[in-house]
Amino acid sequence: MYNWDERTARITYNRSIRKQWNNLVVRGNCHPFKASLLLWFQIPMWVSLSVALRNLVYMLPEQSIPAKLTFAELTVGGFGFVPNLTEVDSSLILPVALGIINLAIIELQVLSKVNPPTKLQKYLTNFFRGLSVFMVPIGASVPSCLVLYWTTSSTYGLIQNLVLLSPRVKRMCGIPKTTTELLEPYKQIADRIRTKYKL
Repeated sequence: MYNWDERTARITYNRSIRKQWNNLVVRGNCHPFKASLLLWFQIPMWVSLSVALRNLVYMLPEQSIPAKLTFAELTVGGFGFVPNLTEVDSSLILPVALGIINLAIIELQVLSKVNPPTKLQKYLTNFFRGLSVFMVPIGASVPSCLVLYWTTSSTYGLIQNLVLLSPRVKRMCGIPKTTTELLEPYKQIADRIRTKYKL
């Protein structure tokens, strides 16, 4: 049509695609970075709190009187199967719960998808499954106050994911309906679980 060579046509095509993409992002107010924005705050917070708890347990940076008092409070401030929060959880309840809850979050994400996963999504899903299993021995080797924090954080994440599946909650929060939204998410996920595990 324009008698362009292959290189000129490719450059023009790519430029046009970028322009159309930018127009879609502006029109829909949906830049991909917005989807990951929460992670850029959540991950540093998680790491900071984990390091702070570790410092409390090991009385870092110095073993002052207030640090020793906090350490003493952690040694008697446990509960039930974890009476001492400065020691590892010898019952392995918290580390195993951490692994199971993280796996549940991943499986919930997989089961709530409408479209089949891409190769990259399959790879990432398997990577995070492996990471969840890998967290069990790590959780079994660190002080129980850390594993308690990690398990509590993951439990909150699981509850948040379950609640945000609800179309009613999404509408209350002003989240618009999309083509990839399940109409009856809880029923459809339960059906997919029964089919997947032949229950």
